[in-house]
Amino acid sequence: MRWLAALRRTSRGIAVALCVAGAAGCASGAPAPTPAPVPSLVDAKRQVGEYVASGRYEADIAAVLAGARAHLSRLVGGGARLAIVLDIDETALSNLPALRANDYGFIVSGPCDLSRGPCGFVAWIELARAEPIKPVLELARFARERGVAVFFITGRPERFRAATERNLRAAGYEWTAVILKPDDLTTRSAVDFKAVERKKITEQGYVIAVNVGDQMSDLDGGYAERTYKLPNPFYFVP
Repeated sequence: MRWLAALRRTSRGIAVALCVAGAAGCASGAPAPTPAPVPSLVDAKRQVGEYVASGRYEADIAAVLAGARAHLSRLVGGGARLAIVLDIDETALSNLPALRANDYGFIVSGPCDLSRGPCGFVAWIELARAEPIKPVLELARFARERGVAVFFITGRPERFRAATERNLRAAGYEWTAVILKPDDLTTRSAVDFKAVERKKITEQGYVIAVNVGDQMSDLDGGYAERTYKLPNPFYFVP
């Protein structure tokens, strides 16, 4: 075991040298910092479920959109050609049944069995059964009633246009345009697609007064007077 003893001597020598050099982590008599507690996956899922079931999730969305509605109200009648931009998934439409069927995981392909799981996201989109997120639907209707154009910009691929528009219509939405991501477009971030599409809307003469999404990548990149970030406790999209 001479190699083990030599390794121990070498390790002690390196540690001493680092301490002499002032490296962090050397014993100084002070207690080591306690790592921040990390919730277990089970606890995290339980907390998400309670957040939604308690009504706080929808209430938080409504609170955010109260500001959007107030801002839009101030601009209506001012002469500008106004528009709002809405994301779809977890903004205009809720995928909660599919998320629950997958125990809050994300499964792309395969059939969708909502009662027992799993539920493939592609199959879920094709079902066109997502319910509207009510405060967002109310904002869209508020805008339309006042002559404000409503645009949807979504990361869903173009091949899902028929199912997406069918679902939006069944949920009660009306719109000026639904903009989906081209099937052959590959981007590192949703920003690279969505900001460009908002720019195109402004080039048509619209002032985007309000841009609403559940991800910062729905909102970053400019071309909107105000942005409104909705809570999404389920997933993150860069």
